[in-house]
Amino acid sequence: MRRARAPLALAALALFWLLAAGWLSAPLLDWAQAGSQSAAPPTYAPRTVIVMLGTGTEYDDDHKLVPKHDAFARIATSADIYSACKRTGARCEVVISGGNPQHHEASEADTYLPWLLQKQVPRTDVMLENRSRNTYENARNVAALLQGSPYDALILVTSAYQMPRALLDFHRFGLTPHPVISNTRHVRVGMLPHYDNLVNADLALHELIGIAQFHVYRLLGWF
Repeated sequence: MRRARAPLALAALALFWLLAAGWLSAPLLDWAQAGSQSAAPPTYAPRTVIVMLGTGTEYDDDHKLVPKHDAFARIATSADIYSACKRTGARCEVVISGGNPQHHEASEADTYLPWLLQKQVPRTDVMLENRSRNTYENARNVAALLQGSPYDALILVTSAYQMPRALLDFHRFGLTPHPVISNTRHVRVGMLPHYDNLVNADLALHELIGIAQFHVYRLLGWF
């Protein structure tokens, strides 16, 4: 064991550098985001529902609970889609889906709501799904929320790295939303380590493992 410590330490250091410098993070993120480009612009129907997925909350320098970085892109994209939808004369609604997996003082949905309202989306056209703890529960709870409430078009808004897994989960519950990508993440490849590269690698691994888990659970009949 003592003789193995040095090689193991070197291997761990090499892995850390490959991730932080982007050489390993880049292919992982590309893999996670593969095929997740937005389709053609959405078609709005008499009743259109826009589902925005949560991505966590954090405390700012003033100790105020705010949406995480990628959530702002999702909020802006959802508001833009809502505005375009309303211009067609359709009935348009936004579902904010996100519970409180981080055990903060409020759920993602409740935290995002004021920011969406600032984008000129009226409260009467917003539904909150604030109990889901992961993407699978996002899909399950949104399906339950929309059950018995007929709609003509369903649009799903999330980041590129989450979209492939989100679509798997929504299809699992009989929903076939039109995907709209709010933002795409990028890795800085070079010699120096960057914290953002580690964040991107973590996000990519989380999604890739989630996709593998989905297929295994379906095979076992658990989903």
